[in-house]
Amino acid sequence: MIASIEGTVGAVAADSLVIEVGGLGYRVFASPGLLVTATPGARLKVHTFHLVREDQQALYGFRTVEELGFFNLLLTVTGVGPKVALAIVGSRPVAELQLAIMQQDQAMLVAIPGIGRKLAERVIFELKEKVAAAGVAAAGTVLAGTASDSDVVAALQALGYSLAEARDAARAALATPGTGPTLEERVKAALRGLARD
Repeated sequence: MIASIEGTVGAVAADSLVIEVGGLGYRVFASPGLLVTATPGARLKVHTFHLVREDQQALYGFRTVEELGFFNLLLTVTGVGPKVALAIVGSRPVAELQLAIMQQDQAMLVAIPGIGRKLAERVIFELKEKVAAAGVAAAGTVLAGTASDSDVVAALQALGYSLAEARDAARAALATPGTGPTLEERVKAALRGLARD
């Protein structure tokens, strides 16, 4: 399993780039946002998902661990393959996408090329449940109850954010006027803050 690659950008194509490491060139599929920042000859590190199938092997690259984690979560949705998951992850910051799913904002997902209304509904339904379950399991509390700062941090970590990012976002959410006391309300407020950063 290839978890990350760091090397020199050899070439950039419309949907992928080549990263050269120790005389080998690895083709890595990536979102347009990553591809426009990749410059041939420059050093680059990407976090990767290594797809291995009977008839195919491919690498999908991401700037951050959060993007990779969200990509993996998207792959658990029925009907979402690596290309669709990459299109979703590359469309907006991860925090905005997570917030859209928690708020059941179909319009944001349908606006992504390759995502129809039915698939958007499925993504929202399946991931909203998984995000809620991850938050409950990590925090040891129910979404309807009053959430503490540590509950929000645990829920954000379950969504793939680092401890430092989760703590900062939880603190900011708690200080935001109008934020409700439940875990869901505080996590939504934290995701809105992360989307603005």
